[in-house]
Amino acid sequence: METKGAVAEVKENKMGIMPVNKLLISMSLPMMISMLVQALYNIVDSVFVAQVDEYAVRAVSLSFPVQSLMIAVAVGTSVGVNALLSKSLGEKNFEKVNRVAGNGVFCAIVCYLLFLLIGLILVRPFMASQTDVEQVRSYGVSYLSICCICSAGIFIQTIFEKMLQSTGKTIYTMFTQGIGAITNIILDPILIFGIPGVIPRMEAAGAAVATVTGQIIAASAAVFCHFRFNHEVKMKIKGFRPELSTIKQIYAVGAPSIVVQAIGSVMTYGMNLILAAYGVAQTVFGLYFKLQSFVFMPVFGLNNGMVPIVAYNYGAGRRDRVIKTMRLSITYAVSIMLAGLLVMQLFPAQLLMLFNATDELLVVGVPALRTICLSFMFAGFCIVVGSVFQALGNGVYSMIVSVARQLFVLLPVAYLLSLTGKVSNIWWAFPIAELMSVAMSIYFLTRIYKKIIRHIGEESLS
Repeated sequence: METKGAVAEVKENKMGIMPVNKLLISMSLPMMISMLVQALYNIVDSVFVAQVDEYAVRAVSLSFPVQSLMIAVAVGTSVGVNALLSKSLGEKNFEKVNRVAGNGVFCAIVCYLLFLLIGLILVRPFMASQTDVEQVRSYGVSYLSICCICSAGIFIQTIFEKMLQSTGKTIYTMFTQGIGAITNIILDPILIFGIPGVIPRMEAAGAAVATVTGQIIAASAAVFCHFRFNHEVKMKIKGFRPELSTIKQIYAVGAPSIVVQAIGSVMTYGMNLILAAYGVAQTVFGLYFKLQSFVFMPVFGLNNGMVPIVAYNYGAGRRDRVIKTMRLSITYAVSIMLAGLLVMQLFPAQLLMLFNATDELLVVGVPALRTICLSFMFAGFCIVVGSVFQALGNGVYSMIVSVARQLFVLLPVAYLLSLTGKVSNIWWAFPIAELMSVAMSIYFLTRIYKKIIRHIGEESLS
C-alpha cells in the first residue's frame, strides 16, 4: 500500500518531486523547440515578403509594434493565469484552479475584442504616423488590419497553452505551436505569390492571412489538447460568470508582464520614428528583430518551463527547488545568448542576405547587427530574473526594469546619438540600456531574495 501511495504521489506532484534539472529540461525543451519553430516561421515570413520588394518588408517591420502589443496582452494575461494556476495546484486548492481557468478564457476573449476594434479603427493612422511612402502605407494597412481583425486565434491559443504548461504538459504545447508554425510556412508562398488561375497574388496581405490561419489552427489544437488531456484543470462553461476578484489576481501578476512587453512596442515605435530620417535603417531594425527572435525565443521557451516550476514549489514551500531552478535557468539562458552573440558577430552579412538585402541595406545592417547583439551578453540573465519575479508574484519589478531600460535609457540615448548624424552610432543605445538593466535586475533580485525566497517553507516548518 505504501508503494502504491508513493507512486501516486509522484504522478500527482511531478513539479515537486522530479529532479530539478531533469524537470526543467523536460518542461522547457518542448517549448524551446516550438519557440524555435515560431522564430523560424517569423524569419521565413519575412524572407518571402522580401521577394515582393523592400517596401513590403518595411511595411511588415513598421507593423511590428502593434503585433508586439497584441502578443504582450495575450502572453501577459496567460502568464498571470499560469502563475496563479501553478501556485494553486501547489497548494492543492483545486476549486481555485478551476475558477482561474474559466476567468482566464473570459479575459482572452475580451482582449481579442479590443484588438478587433484597433484593426477596424486605428491601423491606417498608425501606419501614416511612421512613413510618408504611400506604397509602404498601403502594404502596412492591408497586412496589419488582417492581423488585428482576425487575431482571435492567438489569444485562445496562448491561454490554453499556458494552462497545459501549468500542469507540466509542455509536450502538447510543442505540438500546438508547431502545427501553427508549419501551417504558416506552407501557406506563405502560396498566398503571397498566388497560384495562377487558382489563388490570387496577395503579397503582404497574403502573409497576414497565412499568419492568422496558422494561429487559428494552433488555437483549435490547444483547445482540443486541454479538454482531452489536461484533467487537473476543469472549467465550468455552463452558467459561468466572470469573477472580478479572480480577474484582479490574474492581472496582479499578468499586468506587469503586459506592461513589460508593451513597453517593447512603444520602444519599437519610437525607434522607427528616430530612424525615419535614415530610410533603409527602418528596414534594418525590423530585420534585426526577426533575426534576434531566433536567439530570444528559446530563452522564452526556457522561461515558460521555469515559471510553473518556481511558482509550484513556492506554493509548496520548497525553497531549495526554487533556488536550483533559478540557477539552472540562468546558466542555460546565458549560454544560449552567448551562442547567438557569436553567430551574429561572425555572419551578419549572410544573415541579412536571407532577406534579399541590397548593397545599401548591407552597409547599414552589418554594423547594426554587430553592435546591437553586444547586449546579448546581459539579456539572458535579465530575462530569466524578470520571469522569476513574475513567478513569485512580484511582476512589478520586471515592469520597473523594462520601463527604465527602454523608455528612460534606450530611447533617449538613441535620440541623442541620432543627433550626431551617423546611424551607426544609434545602435549603441542597445548595449548601453542592457547594462542598466542587468544592474537593476541584480538589485531587485537581492531584494526579493531577502523578502521572499529565503523565507519560503518557514511556515510549514513552524
